[in-house]
Amino acid sequence: MADTDTPYTIDPRDSQAAMTFGLQARKSGSERAALTVLRQAVSANPHHAGLWQVLGLCHRAVDQLSPALEAFAKAAALAPADALIAHGHARVAMEAGIPAIDLFDTALRLAPLDGAVLIGRSAAQLAEGALTAAIADLDAVLGRNATWHDGHAAAARLRWIMGDESDFTASLDTALRSAPTDVNLWAQSVLLRMQARQFAETLAMIDRARHAIGVNDAFLHIEACALAELGRTDAADRAFAAIGPVDTAMMVEHKIRYALRLGRIDQAEQLCVQYADGALSDLILPYQSIVWRMKADPRWQQWAQDPDPVGIYDIAAQLPPQDQLVDVLTALHRERHAPLEQSLRGGSQTDGPLFSRIDPVIQSIRSAVLGAVSQHFERLARSTGVPPPPAGELRFAGSWSVLLHGLGHHANHVHQAGWLSSALYIALPEQQQMGPAPAGWLTFGEPPAELQTGLAPIRTIEPKFGRLVLFPSTMWHGTRPFDAGERLTVAFDIA
Repeated sequence: MADTDTPYTIDPRDSQAAMTFGLQARKSGSERAALTVLRQAVSANPHHAGLWQVLGLCHRAVDQLSPALEAFAKAAALAPADALIAHGHARVAMEAGIPAIDLFDTALRLAPLDGAVLIGRSAAQLAEGALTAAIADLDAVLGRNATWHDGHAAAARLRWIMGDESDFTASLDTALRSAPTDVNLWAQSVLLRMQARQFAETLAMIDRARHAIGVNDAFLHIEACALAELGRTDAADRAFAAIGPVDTAMMVEHKIRYALRLGRIDQAEQLCVQYADGALSDLILPYQSIVWRMKADPRWQQWAQDPDPVGIYDIAAQLPPQDQLVDVLTALHRERHAPLEQSLRGGSQTDGPLFSRIDPVIQSIRSAVLGAVSQHFERLARSTGVPPPPAGELRFAGSWSVLLHGLGHHANHVHQAGWLSSALYIALPEQQQMGPAPAGWLTFGEPPAELQTGLAPIRTIEPKFGRLVLFPSTMWHGTRPFDAGERLTVAFDIA
């Protein structure tokens, strides 16, 4: 591929070369630099649907959803029978916050067996307040195709956010009655229970699966992890010993967690050292920080406090009025329950990338936080001597809003998909309503309670309207429960 810093080496009149250039830019993460050539290419070839499609993909990759939507609309008008373009058009519209069910229906008519389109349509239904219909529509397809594993996972996650914790795998249960020896269906049912942290139910499901398929050592890895999480020490020791050395992320993490819970600090340290420099390094670092702190290793101070990696930025003046923020954000909270595998307890989290929405209020929030992120990196650069990343190269790995109710909180956790994480406070109960300080406050450095380390937070931060807190994604963080009221926040990860 030509250097995307010098895009004019591509002749924009050559539609095939421009398309190839744009697709390679997508693979390499250099979409922003490719946009100039692609705009010139669609100007020179205005009736080339594929070029408009690639232009839309590149705009979408850099969170420019308005021009992405325009490009996909032109591509779809030029190639109304192209299923991929129709699907892309629908997905971009949904991410932009535009009603998209009809667009997904168009894509589905062109590709009626495309599971990704069906799942995307269910997400559009969720976004438009049709959660019950989304589940029913997926169930109807699963009734005709019981082995559609992605569909089962999507239906389970929708049931979970509807608040159905006991029967969220209902479609899988139905499928297993008609295909009781399907190993993949059993595996998915077991894994979903594990992801829901229903460890006793996970073990019960494993027993049922083994009886059904006649394989006594099936699902040993998940069984060992569930036993460890339940604190069944003797059985977990036997299970881990039977498995032997396994380098999967799940096994390594659960072995470290198990060692920490039992106070086997040297064993936890050995595992951290073994995997610290490999592909699992981002997974290991939060646990390594626990080991360093418990052993009074000076590397703990260097990592967590020198220089201070936490930034506090009060940006209320850069935000729209609070009542507008509350109205726009609360309207997006259509779920009744936190998503599967998320840290929040007693609240809901919006679906999809929040900052992709073209609503001007959302875009104002995005602009304000990016300004603070740039300040944060500049501050760290002055302390460390490491140049900050160019503002134009910052990307979001995710963005969302959280609405917590009384007694709600975030369990201590880290964000493995991000580099820099955040909390921006939009609406809060009065401290008297939340309870005595630090009820409702943000905490740093405290490991998950179930690890039983006895380590307290190293820092707590009081939430206030317009306060943005930035911190490394690998730093343990959570919130203290609060007594009553509602707390509305925005959060994001920088990739």
